[in-house]
Amino acid sequence: MRRPNPKSPENSNKDVCFKETAQRLQQLKVFSEIGKAVTSSLNTKEILHVVMEQISNLLQPKNWSLLLLDKEKQELRFEIVVGDGVEKIKDLRLKMDEGIAGWVAKEGKPLLVPDVSKDPRFSAKADSVSNFKTTSIICVPLVTRGKTMGVIELINKVEEGHFGDDDLFLLTTIADYTAIAIDNALLFDKVQELTVTDDLTRLYNSRFMHRYMDYEVERAKRFGCDLSMLFMDLDFFKNVNDKHGHICGSKLLTELGQVILRCIRSVDVACRYGGDEFVVLMPETSKNNAYTAAEKLRKKIKETVFLKDEGINCNVTVSIGVASIPADGKNKIELIHMADTAMYRVKAMSRDGVATAERESI
Repeated sequence: MRRPNPKSPENSNKDVCFKETAQRLQQLKVFSEIGKAVTSSLNTKEILHVVMEQISNLLQPKNWSLLLLDKEKQELRFEIVVGDGVEKIKDLRLKMDEGIAGWVAKEGKPLLVPDVSKDPRFSAKADSVSNFKTTSIICVPLVTRGKTMGVIELINKVEEGHFGDDDLFLLTTIADYTAIAIDNALLFDKVQELTVTDDLTRLYNSRFMHRYMDYEVERAKRFGCDLSMLFMDLDFFKNVNDKHGHICGSKLLTELGQVILRCIRSVDVACRYGGDEFVVLMPETSKNNAYTAAEKLRKKIKETVFLKDEGINCNVTVSIGVASIPADGKNKIELIHMADTAMYRVKAMSRDGVATAERESI
């Protein structure tokens, strides 16, 4: 009986077909997993990790990264980095048009570079920091609604050789779905943010303040700790609007919000209560310590020059009331009332001062 020859053309063709079928199945599996991530989650980080894990399985790069665009600074920051030397490069920033990633982000076009030594666009900035040797790069933009939000970059194949056109096609297709998923997740985050933040100052709004106070008041009662509040109001803010217009008045409130954030601790919560009234909630803070913080904040606001970009260069002052739980109240309504009343005592006397629910210092 004649035995089949494993090296015959017929068997070779079968091997090729089998290999191509396996590759197709692997590709379908990857697209399926990415599709599940895109449709089942609105968590940006969760989506990114699933996508990058599948890219790694399919295209097998030695190093890979996903960079997102910082629109304000027009720089790319590493959102996800995997591979050799990641700890040394994760804090790097790339300018638009810097290196392959920067060029792709600026041009909005995918790029395959089989040999980086022959491409003048390549930057060895990351290599010099991480002691890694880049030979081949494939990089595609994340584009949605005509705007680039970042790039996916794969470096050096695990197997010998370089990335090819098939790799570029696959990565580009995956990037299109990824960009849509990221955009949807970011839009969801934006909607969620708008429900708890003031759209002018970017501080928390009064809705969030009340919800947060419910939690902190209960926690203060349970663990026997203090919860302090600074209730502040701008002095003569109407004069700013009357003299310079409401647009400048709104800009001043925005700048004031940033001054407040810079002066308080990371555990404190700053809110715009309404109009030109602001509240700072200070968990586990005694009234005396809150008073000290209020004085520091009052002085900082008084020293700050506002509306510089508009050429107005004005100064403002604030009146601040301080109250605490359990010293001045048992619930959030009493706490707000006591802090607000203390603030109005300052308003009635001289403004530009701080008063507690028990004592006055102006």
